Amino acid sequence: MDIAAGAGFESNVGYASRYFQIKIKLPNKDFSGVVVAFYLTSDPDGKEGNHDELDFEFLGSNGPPFTLQTNVFSNDKGGREQRFHHWFDPTSDFHTYGIVWNQHQLVLCGQDTHQGFQEQHKNWSELSIAKFVIQGSIWNGETWASGGRKTDWSQAPFVASFVGFGVTGCQFQNSASKDQCYISSPKLWWNGDKYLGLDPTQRKALQDARTKYLYDGYCSKHADIHKERQINKNISYV
Repeated sequence: MDIAAGAGFESNVGYASRYFQIKIKLPNKDFSGVVVAFYLTSDPDGKEGNHDELDFEFLGSNGPPFTLQTNVFSNDKGGREQRFHHWFDPTSDFHTYGIVWNQHQLVLCGQDTHQGFQEQHKNWSELSIAKFVIQGSIWNGETWASGGRKTDWSQAPFVASFVGFGVTGCQFQNSASKDQCYISSPKLWWNGDKYLGLDPTQRKALQDARTKYLYDGYCSKHADIHKERQINKNISYV
């Protein structure tokens, strides 16, 4: 990315359930104001409306601490931002991020730690009808991303690297056949019993990430307006 334009990529097909992961390395310089994003969206053309979206957003910085923000849009309503300080340097090497999305739960994972959301499917039933396209991008977010710090364009170009992209998903064909993407079978292994929820080790890792590294989250701000916080307050949200 430079002062003239950002950059991005998009998958050629959409998916209705999946497990995927990717390795990302952020710009190894002062990239204040720059946002590196990797996300799923049901509105790849940006037409708005009742879209769903699952976001990883890496907010530009001039050094540690580095910030990862996750967000979830359901029926065009976001406001579920969670901000973590990385417990590793995301600019010095590649690190793995992933999403498990099935009829049972939605989990956003960072560096093999289940930091993010574990939502029961009854609370996210809207997502089960979505056709998600994968997108990645780097763009100018200096108006909000870095606490008021402006982008130093003398540092451009800003380069974020994406490698090791792996998608294990069920392609969305049409609404009539979407239910086939939620059955449990060897081919659709991410829908099986192992992925009904987090196991004790994963839940502890999630709670550790929340306790040590979460510094700003919607659960403490907007529990009154998000039904997933009202229905079951015993679920761990990070």
